[in-house]
Amino acid sequence: MARASKTRASKLPYQSTSQLTLVGFETPFSQKLSSDNRWVRLAHRIPWDSIVGVYDKQMNNGVTGASHINGRVVIGSLVIKHMCNLSDEETIMQIQENMYMQYFIGYSGFSNEAPFDSSLFVEIRKRLGPEQINAINEKIYQLSVKKENAPNDQAPQPPSSSENNLKDGPEKKIITHEGKLLIDASACPQDIAYPTDLNMLNDSREKSQELIDVLFNPLLHGDKKPRTYRIKARQVYLRTAQKKVKSRNEIRLALGKQLRFLRRNIKHIHTLLDRYDSIPLNAARYKHLLVIQETYRQQLEMYEKKTHSVEHRIVSIHQPHVRPIVRGKAKAKVEFGAKINLSLINGYSFLDHLSWDAYNEGTLLMDSVKQYQKRNGFLPKEILADKIYCNRENRRRLKDLDIRLIAKPLGRPSAVNKEHIRPGERNPIEGKFGQAKTSYGLDRIKARLSNTSESWIASIILVLNLVKLTGQALIARLQNFLKMLVDMIQSQKKFYLFSRPYLRSVLLNTLKSRPSKFPELIINRFFCFQFIFVKSSNSLLASV
Repeated sequence: MARASKTRASKLPYQSTSQLTLVGFETPFSQKLSSDNRWVRLAHRIPWDSIVGVYDKQMNNGVTGASHINGRVVIGSLVIKHMCNLSDEETIMQIQENMYMQYFIGYSGFSNEAPFDSSLFVEIRKRLGPEQINAINEKIYQLSVKKENAPNDQAPQPPSSSENNLKDGPEKKIITHEGKLLIDASACPQDIAYPTDLNMLNDSREKSQELIDVLFNPLLHGDKKPRTYRIKARQVYLRTAQKKVKSRNEIRLALGKQLRFLRRNIKHIHTLLDRYDSIPLNAARYKHLLVIQETYRQQLEMYEKKTHSVEHRIVSIHQPHVRPIVRGKAKAKVEFGAKINLSLINGYSFLDHLSWDAYNEGTLLMDSVKQYQKRNGFLPKEILADKIYCNRENRRRLKDLDIRLIAKPLGRPSAVNKEHIRPGERNPIEGKFGQAKTSYGLDRIKARLSNTSESWIASIILVLNLVKLTGQALIARLQNFLKMLVDMIQSQKKFYLFSRPYLRSVLLNTLKSRPSKFPELIINRFFCFQFIFVKSSNSLLASV
């Protein structure tokens, strides 16, 4: 009842960004804000109408009649959280204190109140799952495609797969293969302690002791409480766990003792439950009971077989859905979390597959090709993939589809003379993983539930695409500036020698409306050489 009566969110209506505003009649809030701020510029470049439309469709309040939180407030808060890599509580505090962030999420004036309670982030992640966030990513990608085709007003849309088989005559060229697809897989480590067999048994034993304390009832079970030897079991555990160097025999002896302690506690739990007509545990405690029983079974099987692997191995009592993912990296050979399959198309990232179990990503290559065809209406012309994707079956199927696979060919190195992938060609998708893990927290997923963790991962992919969309707008402004410079050169018919510092200063003055550090990165990328000798329009545009 207390939770229901608590006001956890304000319900301001959403106002479309396409609504016209007269110059000089802006709100005092927007007039006092600096137009050079990154949140102001990001707010103007994000397609809020399309994104909020997907959120409103998920809420389905048109049928129920209930009101909900402003979709821009919800999605804008998620973007702020992952762009700044903040916790749920810190995100709400930052929005409450920062007027630029409030403008970004659609406020018309500064407010000292929090947009919503931080606990609502869990509900938001449950509502906005990977499917809904992937739908938002599709909207963003389609918007970027429309912007690229904007100069050609009569440019035809990409044909669908069924239209590719039609022949409309020799004048119309049907596109069947175009573009490049980069694909790779990565693990998203979960925020859990490094699991060991001894620690897992100790955690299971302590959780079983808590269940015994909850289940014991003197009216049903008498005055004598079942003995758990908790003090002795704790001392036995610490005697081995606190050693810096542990031998195999010491670890095995400690595991055997903890297994016997846990087996005794599980028997006591079943004895206590037999006196009840129905299970008196709530959902969370009943889940812990099932988890510790499965953990005991797995650990006993590994102990008897003297092995360290078992199918669907549990590595966390509180997050039993997490599985070990063997990656073979230099930093950590095994990571604990979800495994994702990512596709990169024109700089935009798509979450094609997410699973908590380890899988062979080579089996998902053709699924990514189908997704590419569904998004664009044609097949990719080239595919850049890792070695594990390039099995014989995938090579045969790609050859039948007339898709070029840029990868290391089969055969001995001395006998192979064909062109294959160079180390730098797959850098864009590796850079996406690095950007997501270093800047946006993909290397440490702090959600505890499986569905909220999946939404956390998908939200980071969404932020990657929004950053790409805003950067694409800056590149368009840069190209417009260069075209203006070309027109000036062609009109005067002179030769110009532009130095790098001069071009940088001119471009920075032109691109004053920039979010964060994107313009400097773009300028350094396009003008990394010392001089540009402009002889014609072609030579200048070729340098971009």
